[in-house]
Amino acid sequence: MTTLTRVGHTLRRTAWQAIPTVLGVVVLNFFLLQLVPGDAADVIAAESGAATAETMAQLRAHFGLDLPVLERLLAYLNNLAHLHLGISPRHNQPVLSLIGERLGSTLLLMVTALSLALALGVLLGTAMATWVGRWQDRVLSVLALLLYSTPGFWLGLMAIVLFSVKLGWLPTGGNLTIGAGLTGWALVQDAARHLVLPALAMAGFFVAIFSRLTRAAMLEVSHQDFVRTAAAKGLSPAAITLRHVLRNALIPVTTVAGMHFGTLLGGAIVVESVFSWPGLGRLALESVQARDYNVLLGILLLSSLLVIAANMLVDLLHAWLDPRIQVR
Repeated sequence: MTTLTRVGHTLRRTAWQAIPTVLGVVVLNFFLLQLVPGDAADVIAAESGAATAETMAQLRAHFGLDLPVLERLLAYLNNLAHLHLGISPRHNQPVLSLIGERLGSTLLLMVTALSLALALGVLLGTAMATWVGRWQDRVLSVLALLLYSTPGFWLGLMAIVLFSVKLGWLPTGGNLTIGAGLTGWALVQDAARHLVLPALAMAGFFVAIFSRLTRAAMLEVSHQDFVRTAAAKGLSPAAITLRHVLRNALIPVTTVAGMHFGTLLGGAIVVESVFSWPGLGRLALESVQARDYNVLLGILLLSSLLVIAANMLVDLLHAWLDPRIQVR
């Protein structure tokens, strides 16, 4: 069986397994949101200052909130089967278009943060494993512990105070300079400057996890027989570390990275709120406050799909890192 055939088989298998998972997530989230007190009609009435009972009844009938829970669930599943996520009462536009407007910003932030966390975590973990037991290992271990115990929102606020308020190097929030009208390379530079602080704030916690995991995995792999064989053949320490020890140590690191993808998505809510980043996390928070359950259900559905896609990518990456692992 060729590599492409195995990959295609894996994609089909994962897709079939994802269907009941996503369906279960949708139904569970739908019923959990019904337990939250209040609805969009209550929020709209509160913002307008007052509303009669007739007005409230009309609002609930307009949004379909007066129907029994099971009827609303069946209607939502029917719309979902037609790729229609409903209309947002708050924004008065399709949920799919709302999510589409924010998805790119969130994915950019998450991919950048995860890439930084993996790169810095693996680098620090490799250094700690190389200098195990020495003072450098102890210093880096303390640094990893500090990053692990520091909340992301506090790290973001302190970064704003230092790099934006005191030094003036980076912007305080947003994803682009409003009204600048930049194009081309200037637009890319402006977006990168806005991306630095939120990506670092989101990556800090995961740098600590990946660095400690890389250190532990490399120390375990370094005692394997094939590493001693490579040393007996006369390979340099750098070649042994990079080609044999580190490559095999990356397997548990990528596994944990896939498991924490959902955590990263949840952390986007806090980071996007601190930095006024126009992404799905901030939209989810606004939807909770406005009782906009259609938007919230759409974001939760997309989150489950992203987590499934991330774990699928991890499975394929494992097969590339270790050819002994067959993608079945």
